[in-house]
Amino acid sequence: MRARSFVGAYLLTWCAFSVAATALQWVLQAVGWLDPMIVSTSALLTAALLVIAGVYQFSPLKRLCLANCRTPMGFLLGEWRPGVYGGFVMGLRHGLFCLGCCWALMALLFVGGVMNLAWIAALSIAVAIEKLLPHGERLTALLGLVLIAAGVVRLVGLAGV
Repeated sequence: MRARSFVGAYLLTWCAFSVAATALQWVLQAVGWLDPMIVSTSALLTAALLVIAGVYQFSPLKRLCLANCRTPMGFLLGEWRPGVYGGFVMGLRHGLFCLGCCWALMALLFVGGVMNLAWIAALSIAVAIEKLLPHGERLTALLGLVLIAAGVVRLVGLAGV
């Protein structure tokens, strides 16, 4: 029962994120910043998302979440709580750590397109490398620099410099 409670809470975290992302999508489409294929039509939105995701790669919160999400067994041993409620709390906390690790990269789906399989695959590979490979956190900094640079290039293009 505790395992189901854990999984349920973990999935609840991601479902809540999905609802929030969908609501954001509807707002961005309503103001004309996303096309029907859910790709940014706004250079400012694209630049902002790239810079935000890049800067977040260097944040202490990203490091904390990535550390906890990379080692689920360590999380379970360190955060163990008994009972069904304990399983729910653990699932919620682990879900929040994993969400905290990935939300900014997932927001980049609005840049390349939620329906673009190549873009989804590229982001999925970046997340998998960060989480699964030894020293995958090194990609975090490199990816952060690339994202910031891409965002700045877009901003410079907007400014006409």
